[in-house]
Amino acid sequence: MINASDAILTGANILFVTLDSLRYDVARTAMDEGRTPHLARLLPDGGWELRQTPGTFTLPAHMAFFSGFLPKLPQPEQPPRLWECRPPSFKTVPSQTFVFEAPNLLKGLNQHDYRTVCIGGVTYFSRETPLGGVLPDMFDEDHWRPEFCSPEPDSTRHQVDQALGLAEQYCGRPLFLFVNVSATHVPHGFYIGDSRDSICSQKAALSYADTHLGRLIDTLTRDRRWLIIMCADHGDAFGEDGYWGRGIVRPEVTSVPFAAWLS
Repeated sequence: MINASDAILTGANILFVTLDSLRYDVARTAMDEGRTPHLARLLPDGGWELRQTPGTFTLPAHMAFFSGFLPKLPQPEQPPRLWECRPPSFKTVPSQTFVFEAPNLLKGLNQHDYRTVCIGGVTYFSRETPLGGVLPDMFDEDHWRPEFCSPEPDSTRHQVDQALGLAEQYCGRPLFLFVNVSATHVPHGFYIGDSRDSICSQKAALSYADTHLGRLIDTLTRDRRWLIIMCADHGDAFGEDGYWGRGIVRPEVTSVPFAAWLS
């Protein structure tokens, strides 16, 4: 069980990676088939946990995450939350949970001298539209370029290069480094030479991203202590019962992979 409160209050760095739109069944099958060897090596306890997301598309899911509501296990009993806004006086919070006295996690971490940095992926992090500034505005600094977005076949490499450069720049203070991996978001059919997105092409996209995610984590943890959280924000339907996409309450959309560990 992770004591996030102790880790954060003693200055551990935090890496939070969201694999945008990645379905749990795709992540699990890719690992079982040996398509994600770096994640298989790094993730604890046999790999991905099955969890349920609090949001069915990017914006509400991330708003929930940064407010303290990470994906939950599909069972009545839940482990202590990693972080939580200070609750009303009648509620007791487990000692392992980091409690922040602020409207969101990012502001709460600022109170403990953390620098919060966003490496955007999908356009909700791009500032190209009014909504595209809502999530980036929560951070001390945010970075997005077109080559970070899903139409770019080598998006994860560009994102990881940016993330590693910034981590080196802020090596003297605690860092909250957030990366929204866009490769698993549509479009990804081009990873298998197809014009249509599918389970197979999302699996190929994850396989592509695996190498760069391994490089990111191996480099970061070489000489610094990190609390690492990796999950999807939601999944995508690929034609099941005639449904496509996200923003709908379907098992394909609400079931997401999750992992968290200290390294």
